[in-house]
Amino acid sequence: MSLATLLIWAGSAVTLGGIVGLIAVVVHVARLRRAGLAEADLRRALQKAVAWNMGALFLSVIGLMLVVIAISLG
Repeated sequence: MSLATLLIWAGSAVTLGGIVGLIAVVVHVARLRRAGLAEADLRRALQKAVAWNMGALFLSVIGLMLVVIAISLG
């Protein structure tokens, strides 16, 4: 296997991890909204979810960057 191929597979795995994280955040927020929390509690919980959302999005972007770099090298 060449370096480019390894980078593509690694980037794909990292991107997939980020997408799974994004889906988990969406499910978590949907459960929070259905829980019927008070507005202040819901806002506090959603602020934590935003941080997780940004982390998962960042992970997806890093993975896609690895794939683009691998394609450029290959």
